[in-house]
Amino acid sequence: MTRRFTWLEGVIIAVLLVCAAIMLLPYLWMVLSSFKSNLEIISSATSFVPQNPTLEGYRAVFEEAPFLTWLLNSAITAIIITAATLFTSALAGYIFAKFTFPGKKLMFLLVLATMMIPFQVIMIPTYLIISKLGLINNLTAIIVPSLISSYGVFLAKQFIEDIPRDLLEAARIDGAGELRIMWGIVMPLILPMLSALGIFTFMAAWNNYLWPLIAINDMDRMTVPMALVFFNGAHQVNYNVVMSAAVLITLPVIIVFLIFQKQFIKGLTMTGMK
Repeated sequence: MTRRFTWLEGVIIAVLLVCAAIMLLPYLWMVLSSFKSNLEIISSATSFVPQNPTLEGYRAVFEEAPFLTWLLNSAITAIIITAATLFTSALAGYIFAKFTFPGKKLMFLLVLATMMIPFQVIMIPTYLIISKLGLINNLTAIIVPSLISSYGVFLAKQFIEDIPRDLLEAARIDGAGELRIMWGIVMPLILPMLSALGIFTFMAAWNNYLWPLIAINDMDRMTVPMALVFFNGAHQVNYNVVMSAAVLITLPVIIVFLIFQKQFIKGLTMTGMK
């Protein structure tokens, strides 16, 4: 059976479409500007649509810098950080949710307390630790400080607490170990939450700029967010090159979202993320 939309639903849809168009407009402008020449962009008579489309910006991105290497570096760090964060969040959440041990509440409060500490506060201690470990100017320096997410632990604990204990006890009676229970029972049940957490973690790792700027000095180990600064000259900015690099940087995140959008939306609905 079908039903007619009410006038209120029509107004809501229209408002949402307008809001979506407003949010999409800057990205569309960036994509179109990447096909303009630098002169056309800075010209006062420039139009929204490129008058003389050119791939000059994209050519400069790949010829003036090792952009493919930067993409690979970002992909490696983002994928490893995402996978490690999902595993450690699920494991720690399982322990906090289903085990009882001395100091459990205090330890969980300390985990939550770290969520309120800005990275700028621990930036110098983190750098000193990474330096002592001899990891400066290495991709490992980007990965190690992001292997655990306090928010991920909190989110996993809240979800795992809703899993019936009888289900886990039945698996233990059948001889399953704790890791087997977590991997075979707990992980599939919290998959929507892990999908949403994974996308947010991947985006944060992919777009991370401040810490790689501090920890990486070698051009061949740079990540893509640092490319935008690289293409900004000291005396002149090639806007078409910057726009082209920005388009290329955002493509992987869009692809990841399109692949996992169903799990992402379901995870948002279940977790209440905004």
